[in-house]
Amino acid sequence: MSKPAHITVLGGGPAGLAVGYYARKKGIPFTIYESGDRVGGNCVTLEKGGFYFDSGAHRLHDQDPESTAELRGLLGEDLREISVPSHIYHRGKFIDFPLSPLNLVTTLGPFFFVGAALELVRSRLKTEHPDGSFRQYALHAYGKTITDLFLKDYTEKLWGASWDRLSAVVAGKRLKGLNLRTFVTEALFGRRAKTRHLDGSFYYPKKGIGEIFEALADRTGRENIRTGSTVTKIFHDHKSIQALELNGREVVQIGEVVSSLPLNLLAGILEPRPPEEFLALARGLRYRNMILAAFFLNRESVTKSATVYFPDSEFPFTRLYEPRNRSREMSPPGKTSLVVEFPCQPEDPVWNLGPDQVVEKVRTPLLRTGWLQEEEIIGTAVHKINQAYPILELGYEEKLEKVFTFLRGFGNLRLTGRNGRFVYAWIHDMIRFGREIVEEYGSEK
Repeated sequence: MSKPAHITVLGGGPAGLAVGYYARKKGIPFTIYESGDRVGGNCVTLEKGGFYFDSGAHRLHDQDPESTAELRGLLGEDLREISVPSHIYHRGKFIDFPLSPLNLVTTLGPFFFVGAALELVRSRLKTEHPDGSFRQYALHAYGKTITDLFLKDYTEKLWGASWDRLSAVVAGKRLKGLNLRTFVTEALFGRRAKTRHLDGSFYYPKKGIGEIFEALADRTGRENIRTGSTVTKIFHDHKSIQALELNGREVVQIGEVVSSLPLNLLAGILEPRPPEEFLALARGLRYRNMILAAFFLNRESVTKSATVYFPDSEFPFTRLYEPRNRSREMSPPGKTSLVVEFPCQPEDPVWNLGPDQVVEKVRTPLLRTGWLQEEEIIGTAVHKINQAYPILELGYEEKLEKVFTFLRGFGNLRLTGRNGRFVYAWIHDMIRFGREIVEEYGSEK
């Protein structure tokens, strides 16, 4: 592919900014259109009363060396490598996450360990016709006891769907450490063989995850980014994208296009209107919303965890993180905060609750843990995120491929990002996507 005269990027989140960053490095002109009033999309750092917190328990895993090197060069000493473990909170105990056989035996006892190990052996000996569901994957990989305790309820809370209707892909990479081999090796060799935790070591900026994307925007060139620019229509001639309508009034002619918009949104603003069959497929690709409830505390520390997961059904939220454990600059001296994540759908009653109502819904179960006292809460904040991540339901791949097949008909359109590609992906993936897209364009006209 020859070097384009100009790239139009839809969305100024991590994926869109990555395209702009690499386009500038290659000398390709571009413009990023972002509907919000700031860059970062669903990956920003918020502030209230001197407390800083991210729009989710974000972190940079060193899973793509080239992306890590790029961001380290961009942020310098502000991007720190830290080692803070994550945990599961279950019946008053902190259990390592990802799950580790050695930790299970020390926290839940040898009888639980032996029973779970035997169950794991039996599950591996069973021969079942694979149906691709998370339910079958979890039971086969971990056995019923571990699955019922830690995976079933948590997964259904997170994704808002029954576990037998979710694709096995939702397991991601976080469950890789718990298998028959690690049960045996950790039992025999103890801590020398303890499972390496994916969540335990990662990179994190001094001033919050948003610092990464503000730095990308600075290097990309703020003059190339138009915030407050909602794409309301995308005009096409059935073979290529011709123009954009912004904010319902301004029309911009374009050449090459890279979209990080959610696929259902992208499909719905195409003009002329696509066939109903395609629109129905795109609408069938659902996304999950997220509510964050932050509690600002008059105490120095609550946990020693980067993130705490809550699989038990008595807790309406899925996980919690303490920003100060990632960077001390996230809270004023002597104080800390807890940020709770509450996944939901737009039609769920909780999505339409006011900030005070959301806080009350979370406060009671949080206080029930005994980690903090009511009088230590000196402030709160609530932040809502639309279409935080795709819901990977059973059979989504077939729907997705049909949607992609239609969109490939536009020769000048490329897709990127978690929502634009409908993938379970992380920050390093967003950076890599941008690099790969720009490399596809070539370096010479």
